Amino acid sequence: MNNYLQKILHGQPINYEAFLKKLPDQFRHRHREIFATEKVQTNRWVVTVLDETAFAQLQNTAEAPASRVDAAKKGNSHRHGTDVSFLLAYHQGLTSSRPDVVVIGNDSVDIGFHRARSVLVVENERNFYQYRQMLKFASEALGKRLALAECDVVLGGGNRITRGAVLDWLRGYEDVFCAFDYDAGGLQMFSTMAASLNDKAWFVQPTDWQPWLDRFCKVPDSTERFTRALSLAEALGFVSLAEAFRATGKFMEQEMVLDE
Repeated sequence: MNNYLQKILHGQPINYEAFLKKLPDQFRHRHREIFATEKVQTNRWVVTVLDETAFAQLQNTAEAPASRVDAAKKGNSHRHGTDVSFLLAYHQGLTSSRPDVVVIGNDSVDIGFHRARSVLVVENERNFYQYRQMLKFASEALGKRLALAECDVVLGGGNRITRGAVLDWLRGYEDVFCAFDYDAGGLQMFSTMAASLNDKAWFVQPTDWQPWLDRFCKVPDSTERFTRALSLAEALGFVSLAEAFRATGKFMEQEMVLDE
């Protein structure tokens, strides 16, 4: 949006139809009152501002919000990341089945336990609650024993685990084992984490997917999602998983790990 506004200010031609699609509703409905246009070539218009007050309001709306509150004032708090993240965690110091909480701010971390050498990040809540079974599955998949004494378990669903401050905190672990859904979303989350954590990030998956093919039950929402998952699997070097996608035409949700 800001790129379009800067070009309008400098009298440079823009794709006006594409610009209109990006306008917030309150400005798009009034665009003929705010702008005049002159077509100068195919899909390019020079735009003149007719209502300077409305244009200033649009600039303010388009400007990147300084905080979550500022974003809310501009009509969408989700345009700005949260200043704090809460992570549920199981660790060896717990005396009940209730997980602990890690509070991660941009410049601070409030953690009430000594973290282990490694961490298992679990995407789905049910699997997270069944953390012992997930540790067993991860141990078998990775070929190394994982137990709560040396491996914390963290709930990482909803992409919260890929926030910058959270990734910074995860770098304090020697190994970060990622147990996500076997689909485009799970692979994208891992790809983002691996780009930040490098060789500390491990994707939890069986070495041989053949015995698991009957658990690939989720039909992709679209051909694009399936193609994206396949491309990510291949780019990450997960050849066996890519073959499983091709063989079934489906994804496997993490809950199927618990179906034994």
